[in-house]
Amino acid sequence: MCSRFLDSLTKCRSPTIFASLFFSLFLTSSAACFNGNCQVLEACTAATDCGPGLYCGNCPALGRTRPVCTRGQATIVTSLVDGLPFNKYSWIMTHNSFSIVDAPSLAGVQRLTFYNQEDTVTNQLRNGVRGLMLDMYDFENDIWLCHSFGEKCFNFTAFQPAINTLREVEAFLTANPTEIVTIVIEDYVRTPKGLTNLFSNAGLDKYWFPVSDMPKKGEDWPTLTEMVQTSRRLLVFTSDASKEAEEGIAYQWTYMIENESGDHGVQGGSCPHRKESKPLISRSASLFLQNYFPTYPVEADSCKEHSAPLADMVNTCYKAAGNVLPSFIAVNFYMRSDGGGVFDIVDKMNGHSLCGCNTVSACQEGAPFGSCKNIAVPNTSPVTNTAGSFTGSVQFSRSASPVLSPNCFLFVLFYFLLIYVLWRL
Repeated sequence: MCSRFLDSLTKCRSPTIFASLFFSLFLTSSAACFNGNCQVLEACTAATDCGPGLYCGNCPALGRTRPVCTRGQATIVTSLVDGLPFNKYSWIMTHNSFSIVDAPSLAGVQRLTFYNQEDTVTNQLRNGVRGLMLDMYDFENDIWLCHSFGEKCFNFTAFQPAINTLREVEAFLTANPTEIVTIVIEDYVRTPKGLTNLFSNAGLDKYWFPVSDMPKKGEDWPTLTEMVQTSRRLLVFTSDASKEAEEGIAYQWTYMIENESGDHGVQGGSCPHRKESKPLISRSASLFLQNYFPTYPVEADSCKEHSAPLADMVNTCYKAAGNVLPSFIAVNFYMRSDGGGVFDIVDKMNGHSLCGCNTVSACQEGAPFGSCKNIAVPNTSPVTNTAGSFTGSVQFSRSASPVLSPNCFLFVLFYFLLIYVLWRL
C-alpha cells in the first residue's frame, strides 16, 4: 500500500515546447470546450469556459503560457468519509493567510513586507482551506495581524486588526455547520488575556475546542462527527507556551509535530523537524504540520512549486515521519499550480489514509478499507466539491497576474529596511 501511494504521488511531467504568443492564441481559440464545459488541463480563454471549482490560468515558470483550466477548490472530504478521528484527515493550510496582495494599507503609509496569498480569508475558506496561519502582535492598543520582524509590528508591516479576520472565520463556521477550522498563531501578543478577549469578542468562543480535551500523548482526536455534534469546530494553537496555562490556548508543539519552514522545508531529499517541534518520528503528538513554502514568496513561481516538487516533498516527509501523512500542508498562493496542485495532493493523501484508495474520490462510504470505486485517476483528479453546503468561487485580487510579483521588488527594500531597523534597536 505504501509503495502504491508513493508511486501515485510522484509523476513524470514532460517539458512543453515554448510556443509563440500567436500560436498559443490560435490553439486557445480553437479549443473544443466552452461555456463551463472545460475540464482540468483543457485550454480556456476565461474562467467561464471552465467547470465548477476551476479557473483559467497558466504557469509561465514551467514554460506553459497557454491558459488551461486549473483546480481552485478542494474536495469536500467530509461528504465522502466523515466518521473518522480528526487527525486521520489531511487539510490545506495557508501560510500567512492574512498577507494578501492588494490588501489596503494604513492611510498614508506604504506597506513594505512580503505577501503570501491572493484572495480573502473568506474566499480561502470557501475554496476548501481549513487551516489558517496568523501572525498576531500588540499594535495601536489592539491586536493586529502583521507580517513583521523583531517581534514588533510597525505601521509599514501591519495589515489589519485581527478581529476583522476572526469575524470572517466566525461567519464561515456559522454558515457551514459541518466544517472545522484550525488556526495556528505566531504569537507576539503580551497583553494579559489579550487572545482570550479577542476570540470572545469575535464570537468564536462558542466553537472553541477546549485544550483540556485535546489528546496530549499522541492519541486519536474525536471523530469529525463528534466535533460537529458538540460544536467544537475551532482548533486554536499558539507559539507561546505560557498561554496554555494563562488563557487555555493550546501550545502548538505539545499537540503537533512540524517540519522546518522556509527554504529548508522545500529542499528535496530531506525533511528536518522544526527546532521547537519533537522529531517527526515521534508518536507523542497526533497532528503533523508540513510546511511547504520558500523563505521569499514569488507568485509566479508557485505554480511550479505546487506541481511535481510538492508531491516529492510530501513523499519525503511521509518517510521522515515514519509513514505518517501530514494533517496540514501549509503553502503560499494555494491556488496556483500546473493543473491540480495542492488540491490533488491532498485528495491522494486522504484517499490513502481514509479508505486505502489512490484518491479520496474512490472511497466508498461504509465499505471495507481498500475497497475502492473502479474509477480512473487522471493526471489531475476531477473536482467533487458540490456536496453538502460548500460553495465558493475563485477570486484573485487584481494584481494576481503571473507577471506581477510585488514580493520581488519588496525583497530588496525589506532587506535594507530590516538592517536599518535592527541597527537602530
